[in-house]
Amino acid sequence: MSSVAADPMDPAPGPTQAGLGARISRQLQASWKLCVIAVPYAWMLIFFLLPFFIVFKISLAEPLIAAPPFSALFDLTEEGIVTIRIILDNFLFIFEDDLYIRTYLNSVKISTISTILCLLVGYPIAYGIVRSGEMARKLLLMAIILPFWTSFLLRVYAWMGLLADKGTINNLLISIGIIDEPIRMLYTDFAVYLGIVYTYLPFMVLPLYANLEKLDSSLNEAAADLGAKPIGIFFTVTLPLSIPGIVAGSLLVFIPATGEYVIPDLLGGGNVQMIGRVLYNEFHQNKDWPVASAVAIALLFLLVVPMMIYQRYQAKEAEKV
Repeated sequence: MSSVAADPMDPAPGPTQAGLGARISRQLQASWKLCVIAVPYAWMLIFFLLPFFIVFKISLAEPLIAAPPFSALFDLTEEGIVTIRIILDNFLFIFEDDLYIRTYLNSVKISTISTILCLLVGYPIAYGIVRSGEMARKLLLMAIILPFWTSFLLRVYAWMGLLADKGTINNLLISIGIIDEPIRMLYTDFAVYLGIVYTYLPFMVLPLYANLEKLDSSLNEAAADLGAKPIGIFFTVTLPLSIPGIVAGSLLVFIPATGEYVIPDLLGGGNVQMIGRVLYNEFHQNKDWPVASAVAIALLFLLVVPMMIYQRYQAKEAEKV
């Protein structure tokens, strides 16, 4: 039985149809993934990064009585030379003026206390929802989400009616004989804290619920078998494992609460000074767009830098594990 040796000069066999189809399929899949990823990146670029750079450009300008009320970043001289005009006085001004420093500190204080209050109120709510039955869990989650179906402004105005000197709460307390004269609640720090906690409480409850719902209940059973009491199980097992949910909920409350404008303006009546009110005054009343932009940029770094440090620390901890 003889065999025919292959001629080394013969051309190599071309790709099969199946191999070509597989390569085309991989290319289409890669292109599809690229398109899917490109959509959110384009959204971030257009609606987040681009406005940030515009505000940053304005913060480096000089205020003018013109339209727009700030100088141009690039100037073209008569000789055709392009010059860049950068003004850093706006950032120096906000750090030299006590008004902005006090407002920043007051905003951080109010948002921090509000975040702690949301955590103290929201954690038992999330824990109770997780431990409830299937039908009750759905109803309770619906009750948490239900306020989002109503306009934010309408809910704030409703609190104004409840907290007013002749509002519902004071009238009820007077009618049942607990107080003789109205208690001053509206246009105070108490009203601002109450409004922020009420508004942002769902942002604390939902991440906590998502985290607590994923916890393995067998860990609690194992701790109970080893003799741990319920309160000891909570502080040694449940609470440490729910820290990611606590951090996520705290960030979702702290960040928007720091720059809040509507609640301090309506419920605080302008008596509670927060950075959102200062931004509004600089933009619309003083018409000082460069200083207002510098205030906004400083606020952004005040919020973003701690988040970046925490994420870097969290990534390092995850690498150790």
